[in-house]
Amino acid sequence: MSRRKGWAVVMVLAFLSSSLSGCLGEDGFDLLPEKKGVPGGLTLACLRSSMYTSMVIEIDHEPGYRPFSSSTDLLEERLESVCDKPSGISVQFTEVDFGHTGSWSAQDVRDKGWEEKETSPRDGTTLRWQVLFPSGAYEEDSVLGVAVDASTVALFSDTIDDADGPFGRPSVEDVENSVLVHEVGHLLGLVNLVYQSPIDHEDSDHPGHSNNEDSVMYWAVESADVSNFIFGSLPNDFDDDDRSDLAGLADGSLAVRDQLWP
Repeated sequence: MSRRKGWAVVMVLAFLSSSLSGCLGEDGFDLLPEKKGVPGGLTLACLRSSMYTSMVIEIDHEPGYRPFSSSTDLLEERLESVCDKPSGISVQFTEVDFGHTGSWSAQDVRDKGWEEKETSPRDGTTLRWQVLFPSGAYEEDSVLGVAVDASTVALFSDTIDDADGPFGRPSVEDVENSVLVHEVGHLLGLVNLVYQSPIDHEDSDHPGHSNNEDSVMYWAVESADVSNFIFGSLPNDFDDDDRSDLAGLADGSLAVRDQLWP
């Protein structure tokens, strides 16, 4: 996989209007063989341990598209900090040929994801989420990652390769780190996808995203002053408002909707 250099960082993530219909439309609610749900539909399954005491993140990547180890290590760390999984959270890698040509739509990601899943997202007392790393780009070519249902996201490494900043700051690795945590943050229901936060931290112009540029859930990682990227760093962690929402969902003080399983 090439690691090409681009001029600026643009991270237009999961919930652009072009992908909302794919994420939240009727095709996300299959009755058979298994409900796929919407992003955030397995929030409680992750945050609580009443039904699922362990968790596996299944990484399905095409040859040459395996993510940086720093990205998956960081993802484990972030999930462990918010999800109650006493038997642990682990990452499982599988090299696959998705057999897909052309650009990717949300429906393409969903279809290929479910074709490649090792098992159901509900596997005994283990919750399983899936991240695809395919070749090629999303149909909106500025999109670096997308969440398409309750357990499936994809990152587009070819586009991420072009999203590093001038002088290599931030690096491709930095961008991938942030995008991966961001997309899985949507599987956790952030921001306001399956609940309504008592805190005003959703960007009104970019629903489902934070208005805080220091949150990994910020609607975009970019700045009019590119030196912010050269001398600073991309956010790759949930902020206090994100964590407050997740804590409220976990303890039941925040109402939640569209859950597949508790």
